[in-house]
Amino acid sequence: MSNTTFSTISTIIKTRRTVKPFLMNGDKIPNNQITELLELTDWAPTHGLTEPWRFVVYAEPSVFCHEHAEMYKHNTNAEEFNQSVYNNLAQQGNKASHIIIAIMHRGNLPKIPVFEEMAATACAVQNLLLGATALNIASYWGTGGMILKPAMRTFLQLRDEDEVMGVLYLGLADEYPQGVRRVPLADKVKWIK
Repeated sequence: MSNTTFSTISTIIKTRRTVKPFLMNGDKIPNNQITELLELTDWAPTHGLTEPWRFVVYAEPSVFCHEHAEMYKHNTNAEEFNQSVYNNLAQQGNKASHIIIAIMHRGNLPKIPVFEEMAATACAVQNLLLGATALNIASYWGTGGMILKPAMRTFLQLRDEDEVMGVLYLGLADEYPQGVRRVPLADKVKWIK
């Protein structure tokens, strides 16, 4: 690998940032760019070649947001229901271009730990996020609302062994936040000599 290649990938990794959906500007990303990002997911590491990553793509975010809000409404008792939460879920993707639900689809090799299948799917998501950064596409990986609740699993018709890994909001933004790391790298790494 050349220094130029390392420099490029280093810059992409270091400049990837979370951009909340409400900070996106509402402009549309061409579907072919979303397809290119999904192609990057297919090159994540995968033990036993199980390729456990699966994605559900909404080209119209309002469709998912409405379904998400209704799921919250129908799975929350009257005493706990909060209209503000409902409204937030219904409008959260108003400025996003696409919404993608990331799923870990458990492979059929029981010797491979579930953790490894989840890690492989997370790596696939990271590939997508890094590709988005390279294309100047804003991204947000969230797990709020109903995303990790049983109702979402039912909605997506998942098997017991599958897991929802989160929802990805993709869009365009006029500004991107600066990166912050609060714990020095030296406090996170232990060298053994």
